[in-house]
Amino acid sequence: MLCESCGKNQANLHYTKIINGKAEEKHLCEECAYKNYDYEFDQPFSVNKLFTGLIDSMQESTMESNELQCPNCGLTYSNFKRDGKFGCSQCYEVFKSKLDPLFKGLHGHTRHKGKIPSTSNERTFLKREEDGLKTELENAVKEEEFERAAVIRDKLKDLKVKLDNYEEG
Repeated sequence: MLCESCGKNQANLHYTKIINGKAEEKHLCEECAYKNYDYEFDQPFSVNKLFTGLIDSMQESTMESNELQCPNCGLTYSNFKRDGKFGCSQCYEVFKSKLDPLFKGLHGHTRHKGKIPSTSNERTFLKREEDGLKTELENAVKEEEFERAAVIRDKLKDLKVKLDNYEEG
């Protein structure tokens, strides 16, 4: 597809702008995209700005009267939003209430699960499943959902048998 602006170069930027529910699509070459005053592009592309833009779009209120601040490094939440970087490891806990909705929106969960290589043996997958069921069981008991807890307990027993058989064989 050729650039809609110059008609010469290959369009390698496809931009959709939505204003008042009306979508406007543009297909531009890189040169025309940078010349066009309607579009703002950072050079080089800033992942920090993308990340903090997601934070702003997913949160109801972006300003608080009592701004969050990390007691360890002094980083404020607004400075984190601006820079997209934490000051220290404690910032994760301090800003947790603001970050959890973002992580859940991006990943579908708020707990890091990691990846298991496809070459791993079955035992690794079973242990991961066992850990998840144990956490689920704890939550069910805390929430006093004893019927659900009994079902999870039974699943854990079955899984334990599989793990024992796997270790013996």
